[in-house]
Amino acid sequence: MYCYAPEVLHTDWNGWRIVKVKSNITDRLSRELSGLDGTIGIGTVTDPYQYAEKRFQLTKRCLEILKERDFRIHMHTKSDLVLRDADLISGMRGEIGITLTTIEERFSKMTEPGAPLPERRLETLMRLTGMGIDAYALVGPVLNHLEGKEEEFVNAVVATGVKRVYIDSLNSRPVLAGRLNRMNIHGSRKSKERIRDLASERGLDVRNVF
Repeated sequence: MYCYAPEVLHTDWNGWRIVKVKSNITDRLSRELSGLDGTIGIGTVTDPYQYAEKRFQLTKRCLEILKERDFRIHMHTKSDLVLRDADLISGMRGEIGITLTTIEERFSKMTEPGAPLPERRLETLMRLTGMGIDAYALVGPVLNHLEGKEEEFVNAVVATGVKRVYIDSLNSRPVLAGRLNRMNIHGSRKSKERIRDLASERGLDVRNVF
């Protein structure tokens, strides 16, 4: 609901939820890695663990290629499906960010339809950190529904065992703003700063996404 990607990529919102499987991605990745160095970003626009990944396993195959060539990764996801590949990831260099915008199931269903619910994401963070994987909570976008609930939210994040939190503001675009305004949803600088203060007080390393 709050996704900025369709407008950034100049894609019609009505067709955004149609998943187009890039079945040749592993071949292209293998070719394009030649001569490269540095960190490979995974899930910078769309989630690498969409439901279709259960069937096609393209993300897993890409990770195997990257691990074989010892590339460092930086992954973003909302999905607990990442746990399927946790053993593979644990042997790689890099970090994983799990996006959290709420701990309320109802709000999550409304604003993130089809995505794993907050409880599953918190459990995923706990399990990843328990395996020694460098995982962090990506809190973003910080929306106004968190106002007055920041302490409960931060406590839930702290309970996962993560040591680092990234905070992101709402990156609004014209069409997106119209959709959110109709639902009385907007970004909240007040909650962002409150979450930052609470997380810092509890010993977390708090950083801005940008």
